[in-house]
Amino acid sequence: MKHLTVITKRSNSSGDPSPNKQTFVDVNMKVLCCRYWLLELWDCHDMVFPFWRIYWNRNTGGAITHINENIEMTPDNVYIIAPFTSFSSKFTKKSMYKKGIHVSGRHLVSTDKEVEFASGSLIHFFVHFNLGVPFDNVFPGIFKVKISNTLRDKLAYLTHQLKNNNNTFKMTSSLKLQSFIMDALSNIGPELWKSFNIDPRILSVIRHIENNLSEKNENKTLAKVIHMAPNSFSRLFRENMGITPHKFLQKRKVAYACELFEHSDKTIEEMAILLGFSDRYHFTRVFTSITGVSPGTYKSRMLF
Repeated sequence: MKHLTVITKRSNSSGDPSPNKQTFVDVNMKVLCCRYWLLELWDCHDMVFPFWRIYWNRNTGGAITHINENIEMTPDNVYIIAPFTSFSSKFTKKSMYKKGIHVSGRHLVSTDKEVEFASGSLIHFFVHFNLGVPFDNVFPGIFKVKISNTLRDKLAYLTHQLKNNNNTFKMTSSLKLQSFIMDALSNIGPELWKSFNIDPRILSVIRHIENNLSEKNENKTLAKVIHMAPNSFSRLFRENMGITPHKFLQKRKVAYACELFEHSDKTIEEMAILLGFSDRYHFTRVFTSITGVSPGTYKSRMLF
């Protein structure tokens, strides 16, 4: 007769009866948009955005250029673009423009049969999203992920949903979409994520920055948050995040400005004041140096 082992020790506040401590990585995902489009024209040059993108094309003809590398897109792969990556895209069969953003197309609907459009249009699925700090601060790049059977099934579900209802993602659809994103990201490999064993002191500083984006937050101010000398703090921050505290702060302010441009009608002057810049010219200079475009032209480059 087998005996049942009874655990009499009181469990911790999580309800876990085991005394073995586990460590998890918390990801704060925010989906910005998810679309399924029929593209006649996709000439988009020198785009830089503060969010992640996943692209998948049902047919051939799409191409992405990044640092002089031309990537011919195939239906067997999804393409993941990290935040602040400078890239260009085109539908090779109908490419016309060498500069600027030129897009022509429409949503696919339930009555559309993709096979009828495959020869003359690009059938294009895309998702824009953020993962939260520090995972939106990875090094820029484009990653090609082979589509597994699981990813293919999720794509079939999502594209079907988008053709029938392009506006409302209910609970099941939202969970399916987030599952698709996580599944795709998990296949990038450890080379992207290995740098994110962040020192707890730096995480404290990052939380302070996120809660005080309107402040200037010079190095000496941030160093005081974790009781360090400015030079030692700056060195520790760069070792953990790969950039200086000043550059990180600028990127976070610009990323927040991009989000506000989508959801508010604030002027450039109001944005500059809100984010702690000395004036609109200072804000415009920093914004342009990070995104490659001025605040005034940014909104026209939000799609695709």
